[in-house]
Amino acid sequence: MNEEILSDLGLTSGEIKVYLSLLEIGSSNAGPVIEKSKLQHSVVHRALNSLINKGLISYVLEGKRKIYQASDPENFYSFIEDKKEKFSEILPELKKKQLYSKTKENVTVYRGIKGIKEVYNIMINSKGKEYLTFGGGPPTEKLMGLTWWLNLHNKRIVNKLHSRQVFDYSVKNIGGKDIEKKKLTHIKYLSKEFAQFQETVIVGDYVAIAVFTENPYAFLIKDKYVAEGYKKHFEVLWKQAK
Repeated sequence: MNEEILSDLGLTSGEIKVYLSLLEIGSSNAGPVIEKSKLQHSVVHRALNSLINKGLISYVLEGKRKIYQASDPENFYSFIEDKKEKFSEILPELKKKQLYSKTKENVTVYRGIKGIKEVYNIMINSKGKEYLTFGGGPPTEKLMGLTWWLNLHNKRIVNKLHSRQVFDYSVKNIGGKDIEKKKLTHIKYLSKEFAQFQETVIVGDYVAIAVFTENPYAFLIKDKYVAEGYKKHFEVLWKQAK
């Protein structure tokens, strides 16, 4: 199981081990949890208390002993909603602070798979008439997985964002055929020599250049003149592609 997802939700490594141990054990006092999780006594009790506060475990008293039980995993939805509500309370204040900024960078660098995911999320939610991309190849599918790419385009389509994309022919059999079946989607291909480790995406005034190497990263540029230049380059490739 990918425990990193639980970490992304805000759980510490100790909380994750305690929750998963208790989920497998069932109702129990702290002893079996300490044994199964292989964590120190103090770490387990600290994690139990924090998980109680987060509503992810509960307990009953049997005499002087606390008997703990992991909540239904579906309770994580409530946990996530609570976090969203709390964040919504401070979002207006964060927006104000953003407006107070005297200078805004036109270029931002994002690193790692999480960074690349964030960049693509920004692109499909940007105000623009089209989602234009060129480049990419087998490394992009290998690093991110076909499921992620398909979900990305599903979200794009929900946003009613039309796309035109230029790939090399090797992409056709590793996801290209699946993507081109989707609504609001048009794909053309160039020869396999066009395969790249990077993909360029243009939406509105944004340009993203994502590099899918062993240590992936992406540049996000917001500049209408740069975007216009990349759009011209895209149109040249679009005319050449089949």
